[in-house]
Amino acid sequence: MDPVLTHRREDGHDLPLLVWRLDPPRLAVSSAPLGGGIGLRHWLINATVPMSYRRDDPDAHLAELAGGLGLAGPGVGLLTGVDVADRVTTVEDGVTVWATVGLGAPIWAAAPVTGPPDASRTAAGTINIVVHVPVRLSEAALVNAVATVAEAKAQALWELGYAATGTATDATCVVCPATGPAAPYGGPRSTWGARIARAAHRAVLTGPASMPWSEKHATADDDDHQNRHRAAVRSDMLGGPS
Repeated sequence: MDPVLTHRREDGHDLPLLVWRLDPPRLAVSSAPLGGGIGLRHWLINATVPMSYRRDDPDAHLAELAGGLGLAGPGVGLLTGVDVADRVTTVEDGVTVWATVGLGAPIWAAAPVTGPPDASRTAAGTINIVVHVPVRLSEAALVNAVATVAEAKAQALWELGYAATGTATDATCVVCPATGPAAPYGGPRSTWGARIARAAHRAVLTGPASMPWSEKHATADDDDHQNRHRAAVRSDMLGGPS
């Protein structure tokens, strides 16, 4: 179920997106703005947006993108400021992970909130992780698998030197077959959870080499803003990479 890279014209830009057409449909758990929760899903998209993205209706936006692609039925939609053409793919004993790793605004999950309560919705940095497991997982195992991905991501960021557990807008989607005997566990020491952890960990370790779309396509007027943004991020890294 490898994704297909395509583009759409939006706000005067050619913006990339990844499209997974799930045939047959898969059982999925997701924290994505569109298609979150647990259920049968027919498709999945991960769409690049500029770092200046400010729409407050990402679910409606993603539904529009899906309609433009002719995608039918319920699906999952994710957004990121990273160029999705630079996605990282890792495989571990049957488990496949695709990750777009945007680290423009890393945070500690339990750090005090200093901005408005809804400030995170305007950020488009985002670590998006999509996981495919080749056997059916129980609903409990699917939820546990999401936690396993979060733990593996945090471990990778620590190993990279980031004083962070992720970004405020990270999203995860785990998909598996909708039929067959259900594996009961998804934790990091279970058969499938361990494979998910290793694949997600390796994907995040590799992913920061990808570049935000806005930086790849910055105009001269954007350069100073991007430089100030990177300097602010570095000042918050507490010993992380410069």
